[in-house]
Amino acid sequence: MLFDDSYKTIENTSEGIFRDKGSKFIAYAYPMRSEAELKPIIAKLRAENVKANHFCYAYRLTPDRSVYRTNDDGEPSGTAGRPILNCLLSEDITNVLIVVVRYFGGTLLGVPGLINAYKNASIEAIKASKIINKTVNDVYEAHFEYLQMNDVMKLSKEGNLHILAQQFDTNCILKFEVRKAQLNQVLSKFDKIEGVKLKYLSTI
Repeated sequence: MLFDDSYKTIENTSEGIFRDKGSKFIAYAYPMRSEAELKPIIAKLRAENVKANHFCYAYRLTPDRSVYRTNDDGEPSGTAGRPILNCLLSEDITNVLIVVVRYFGGTLLGVPGLINAYKNASIEAIKASKIINKTVNDVYEAHFEYLQMNDVMKLSKEGNLHILAQQFDTNCILKFEVRKAQLNQVLSKFDKIEGVKLKYLSTI
C-alpha cells in the first residue's frame, strides 16, 4: 500500500482549563471535518464568553494532515496559535479544532508565559477527549436489479462493507463505504457480477 489509510482524531468535544497570574485559559477541542465549521464555532464561543479577551485557535484537517491554520487573535505573534497547533502535532491528531478562550487577569505573562498557558490549556482539552483511530473510506452506490440482490449482499457481507442505506425494489440501490486499502479488491469483485453499476460518491 502506498499510503497510510488510517489517522487519529478525537471522538467528542472536550475542554480543559489552565490558570496563571489571574488569567484563565479555557481550551475547547472539537472534532472537525471542514473549514466551514470554524466560523459558527467561534461565533458561539464569543456569544457565550462576552467578557473574554482573546479567542485563539489552531486546526488540522484531512487524513494526510496537510491542511492546518493558526490564529493568535491579538496575542503577540506565535504565542497562541502555534503552541495550540504544536499540541495537535505532538499527539498526531487531525480533523481537530482547538479554540482557547482567554480571560485576562490584569498581569502580563510575557511571551514564555503565554506560550506555556496556551500549550497547557490545549493539553488539558486533549486529555479530556477520547482519541480514536479512523480509516479513510470511499462511499459508493451500487445500482442493480432485484435478481442480482443475493450476489450483491453476499459480496457486501464477505467484504465487510459498512452499509449506509439500501433500497430494494425492481431496481435496487445499495449505498456503502469501503476502506481505501480494500477498495480495488472490492471493486474487482463487483465487476464480476453482471449488471451492477457502481457510482463513486465521496471520500470520508
